[in-house]
Amino acid sequence: MDTEQKQAEYIDYFVMKASNFNGSALADVVAEATSHPSLFAFSEILSVPNLEGTSNAILLDLLRMFAHGTWSEYKCIASRLPPLVPDQILKLKKLTVLTLAETNKVLPYDALMKELDISNVRELEDFLINDCMCLGIVRGKLDQLQRCFEVHFAAGRDLRPGQLGSMIQTLANWLSISDNLLISIREKLKWADTMSEVDRKHRKDVEERVEDVKKTLSHKKLRTVSRPTCSTEGTKRSFLNTVE
Repeated sequence: MDTEQKQAEYIDYFVMKASNFNGSALADVVAEATSHPSLFAFSEILSVPNLEGTSNAILLDLLRMFAHGTWSEYKCIASRLPPLVPDQILKLKKLTVLTLAETNKVLPYDALMKELDISNVRELEDFLINDCMCLGIVRGKLDQLQRCFEVHFAAGRDLRPGQLGSMIQTLANWLSISDNLLISIREKLKWADTMSEVDRKHRKDVEERVEDVKKTLSHKKLRTVSRPTCSTEGTKRSFLNTVE
């Protein structure tokens, strides 16, 4: 079973649970979802009607933090949110790596350690390997010499409010660039076809000229071979007559 299918099943599971509970039971569902090691999308859970209302505001804020936020952002408002258990902290740190990888394909170790509250390189590399890469949410290369993590792939997070518009614009720009590139490729192919035809005609002309030259040289050679020549005896008689 692939990662996307598993993710969809986890989402469906927690959406169903959240839809069937209220009060403290709903809080338990949110805690379970934000602690789950393989769930990384929360927008569907956020849209569950049972979470609407001021009584569940703190649960919504917690879910939004796991949907869009980072570990450093959580620390800034930790007093207004429920305290996190170790599994939630680990989860939010994984999500933080995904957020950093969205805009940076080279993540310096120093920046990562500061953002994740990790004290040394060994601990950071173990976290990236065991808790991120082995899980399949990121792929990349650990460069100990340059002290950085080169990101080759990172799973996407839930879109932040207002981010959809900029994403649509980005995709529209990409589509426009792709269309222009396609037009350029077609023009170059047309030019290449034209040049190929010109080259073909030129080659044909050259071959015809070569054949004409060959025929001319062949005719000259035949005329040279067929020209009559005097015999040795005739040449000798002519010479004697001249002497006399």
